[in-house]
Amino acid sequence: MLASGPLLAPDHALSRVLVRTVPDSVTESLSDLGNIPVALPVLALAMAYAARRGRLLAAGAAGLAMALVPALVIPFKLWTARPGPLEPWAAGYFPSGHTATAAVAYIGAALLVRPYTRRAWPTAVALVLTGATAVGLILRGWHWPLDVLASLLLCAPLLLGVALAVRRGPVSRRSTRRSSG
Repeated sequence: MLASGPLLAPDHALSRVLVRTVPDSVTESLSDLGNIPVALPVLALAMAYAARRGRLLAAGAAGLAMALVPALVIPFKLWTARPGPLEPWAAGYFPSGHTATAAVAYIGAALLVRPYTRRAWPTAVALVLTGATAVGLILRGWHWPLDVLASLLLCAPLLLGVALAVRRGPVSRRSTRRSSG
């Protein structure tokens, strides 16, 4: 169990200041953005979109990244057995699975869709949704700030793999041509 270290005191202090500063109904809704039934369909639609346009490698990489999220998160939860901010008797809060799910689903979807839009909005939306999930989890008291940060760092290599797969395949002219009208 991670029970000591230089980062735990500031993590606890920050959490004490932030938890329950926003109504639970708001923070629960934000946290729910990291639920599999909410986040996974977004990624699945982006994967189907990319695959339909011949980007099978990229779509597969995004699916593999999502499949690997539990393989990364669960061993850390078991190893650290970190209690939650509002449930000191419970364990398994480090790292945040909801944050990891949100990051891989939304940012992965943005990586798949962005080559066809040639605009920044998919990335902006993905970052807002992922950030909203993380903030909701912290403000509600379901995760410490470091739980959320650790999840984002754990997902970075997965998302890098998706980004590399997206860059490997060509984007056809037909799929990027802007419609007139």
